[in-house]
Amino acid sequence: MSTQEPVGSRLTQRASSTWDALVGMWDRLSIYLPLVMMGVLAFGTYWLVRITPGMPASEAARPVAHEVDYFMRRATVKTFDDKGQLKTEITGMHARHYPDTETLEIDEARLRSIGLQGRLTTATAKLALSNDAGTEVQLMGDAVVIREPLQQADGSWLPRLEFRGEFLHIFADDERVKSHLPVVLTRGKDQFSGDTFTYDNRDQVAELKGRVKGMLVPRRTTPAPSR
Repeated sequence: MSTQEPVGSRLTQRASSTWDALVGMWDRLSIYLPLVMMGVLAFGTYWLVRITPGMPASEAARPVAHEVDYFMRRATVKTFDDKGQLKTEITGMHARHYPDTETLEIDEARLRSIGLQGRLTTATAKLALSNDAGTEVQLMGDAVVIREPLQQADGSWLPRLEFRGEFLHIFADDERVKSHLPVVLTRGKDQFSGDTFTYDNRDQVAELKGRVKGMLVPRRTTPAPSR
């Protein structure tokens, strides 16, 4: 005699087997799920990079143009030492400042400078180009620099000096004047000229090169008293 298994029991066994298979499949997939997610994330990032417009290339830094940032009429520029004493004073009809070179351009310039020994130096030119500190000035066009006479501690006198040329370069702190163009130097009544010129006031030395000419005026001597 045969015994048949109830239909409900067979359906329950099949459902249980199917569920066990699904659970096993999910367990196997869960092992690889992190890898799958990382792959999806990497692909998404790559896709975003491909579709995102590229950033424009940064332009090269443009050099500062040689343009005036401010100007003055009837300008006066003064510089002082650490003790508050006046070192240099530059005046002119018009002045223009250029930030790229940190220079001041002055028309019809006049300069006054006081040296370490208190010796006064004055200068004039059609055009002057000064650094912001006023320690370096280039005189152009009918340039004249005059150093007034000075009595020294021993009672002797330093004679008046005068430099004339189309270009004179003054270094106020170093008390030097130089030029790559012809200059006429007048010391007292003596006069010299040369194609190039340098003068160091601290050493009291003037150097002229090229076609150098000189004129020395004889010193007058007091005649001996007659007997």
